[in-house]
This record gives sequence, C-alpha cells and structure tokens, in this order.
Amino acid sequence: MYYKIMEKTIGIPQAMSYYTYYPFWYGFFTSLGIKVVLSDKTTKKTVAQGASLVVTETCLPIKIYVGHVLNLIDKGVKNIFVPSIQSIAPKIYNCSKIRGLPDLIRNVVKGDYNLIEATLDKSEKNADLEDFLAEIGKYYNITNHDILEKAKKAGNIVQNNFNVMAQNGVPYEIALKNATSGTVIIPPKEDLKPINVALIGHGYNIYDKCACMDIAKKLKQMDVGVLDSSMLTKEQMQNGLNALGVSLYWANQYEMSGCAGHYLQDEKIDGIVTVTAFGCGPDSLMLEEIRRKSKIFNKPLLNLTIDEHTGEAGFITRLEAFCDMLFRSKRAKIIKKRKEEEKLLNRV
Repeated sequence: MYYKIMEKTIGIPQAMSYYTYYPFWYGFFTSLGIKVVLSDKTTKKTVAQGASLVVTETCLPIKIYVGHVLNLIDKGVKNIFVPSIQSIAPKIYNCSKIRGLPDLIRNVVKGDYNLIEATLDKSEKNADLEDFLAEIGKYYNITNHDILEKAKKAGNIVQNNFNVMAQNGVPYEIALKNATSGTVIIPPKEDLKPINVALIGHGYNIYDKCACMDIAKKLKQMDVGVLDSSMLTKEQMQNGLNALGVSLYWANQYEMSGCAGHYLQDEKIDGIVTVTAFGCGPDSLMLEEIRRKSKIFNKPLLNLTIDEHTGEAGFITRLEAFCDMLFRSKRAKIIKKRKEEEKLLNRV
C-alpha cells in the first residue's frame, strides 16, 4: 500500500465504531499531535444523503455512516478515518458491512479526500493491535515504536476513564465529554425508579439520538430508569452470554446478547427494550436468542426496529404502552404481596 504524508488532522464520523472506540481514538491521535475533527450530530439530512448513495437494502447504521463521511467532506476535512475492523479475536468477527467499510466508502463517496484505512484482523496468526496502529501511523510518517506505544497508552487511559464513569452510571455523552477533557467524575448512586428497563442495542443504535429518536430521554420522561451495556464490565456481559447459553461469534455480541443475558437475571429490571436496525442479519439472530430467554426469565420484552422511515408517533405509542403495562404489572405484584403479608399477620 502506498502512503503519502498527511497534514496532522483526522476526521472521524460520529457513527458505527465511534460509539465503541472514540475515547481510545481521541487519546491515541491527540498524543500523536493529530487534531481530531468530528462530523456533526446525525440529522435527517445526514440519513437522506447517506441513503441516496447506497442500495435500499443497506441497513440504517451504514446509511448514517456514509452521511457522516459526506458531512466531513463538506466541512473541508481532507483525511477521514475509516478502519476495517475484521475480527477482534480469533473466530470473533464483525458483519461484512463493517468489515468492508473502506471499500464501500471508496466506491460510493466521490470527492477530494484521503481515506485513512487500516485493517484489524485478529483471526490472522500473530496479528495484533500494535500492527493496526502502526499501519495508521504510516499515513502521517510516524513509525517510531516508542511514540506509537505512548499514544496507545494515552488512548487506553481515556478509554478506561470513560468506562469507569459509564459503569458508575454517568450518562454516555457526559462520560465521553469528561473522558476526552481529562476529567473523571463519580456521582453518588441514584435511587432506582419505580420501573427500570434494560435498553439493549449497539451503541450506534441507542446513543445516536436521531436514529433511535432519543429513546433513553423518552423513557426517563416517563419516570422509567434506564440501564444499558455501557454500565457493565466485560466479565458481566460474558456471564450474560453464559446465561443465554450462547458462544461469542459476533464482535458486537457483548452489547446485545451479553447485556441482555445479564439484565434478564437482574431482579431490579422490570422489562427489556431492544433497538435493532431493519435488515440486520446478526441482530435478528441475537434478538431471537434474547426473546426465547426472556420468556424463561419471565421478563417482558419490546423490540423496536428502526430504519430511515420509522415514524416517531408510532414509536412513542408502543413505548408508552409497554411502560404502562410494566407499571400495572408492578403495581399488581405489590398489591398481591401486601395481601399475602396481611394474611400472615392475621394468622398470627
């Protein structure tokens, strides 16, 4: 591959892997003296522009990703970071669309820009993160191992700070803002709400407010507590996979199956809300596993499917009906428990 020296800026689309790895990328690139430029937040225009360049059957997250690349180009960003994350561990893969993102962008997005692409494929023998980062460094003529190692450590610090805050209940955007500014806040634990749900979905589906119509905010406005995968450790999500009786195959399976398996066992969780993209094959497989187990654990489940045509009115109606059912069910359980306690007292 031919590398030419780039100016020290890099554009990162706020889509797909951004929601998983951005804290690391921010720390890594900043340590190398490379200015990070983000695309703007997703809007209907972002979705429409991305959708206009790909086939109709393409899933919503990819359409959004293409739209974010276009947004960066419109902002005058010349160097755009589009990695190909093939595999995160032996026999643990991403879907074909994520693996082929650089090829997709190269073929559908025309313009004056440089594609900063590198391939992470840990299914290959002896492949590791250092090789992946070194491949990125070559675009900027940075080949010194010690400098790259220092940048990797800086990235890990920002990522770990973000994880610590998220796992202690700091909302996603606040944790991200603090982590990238070098601040760590640990707020006091909040009391549980009358009703608490686990919001299950990939980061690009549940944190992109336009894509999911800000579902977390809508739930909180209904006085419903919301818990998601960012609040869990990898070990907790692995235990969740074990509870579902499934093995890890997809790279993002932790935040779906692992997260669901954990919260299905949590007595404080009253229901499960899953958010999946229409036409996503891996999600449909994971959802079916979650749906079957939710019946065994006796936890109500609502699945919301999103695409560029999803109407907000119907979305809210389904969400309100589900939460109303959870409130009524919780109330009935409390009344039943009180009656049983009264019977025991009368016997005494």
